[in-house]
Amino acid sequence: MAVPRHKHTRAKVGKTRMHKHINRVLLNVCPKCKKPVLSHTVCLNCGYYKGSEVINVLSKLTKKERKIKEKEITQAEKK
Repeated sequence: MAVPRHKHTRAKVGKTRMHKHINRVLLNVCPKCKKPVLSHTVCLNCGYYKGSEVINVLSKLTKKERKIKEKEITQAEKK
């Protein structure tokens, strides 16, 4: 079994761990519903990507939920 010959200093250990820091997630704003969305992904709130509808979000909801969601989307578009 391999055994290290010398003790690693704090600086040496810190340099090797430099790549292990946590990156902050950068969010963009959806142009249709103004919700935060990861870049280059479909908005899960309204189902649009680059101005075209990719997912029909309203078809999966019940009638009551659909009305609420439609109101939210229209209010976001007015703002």
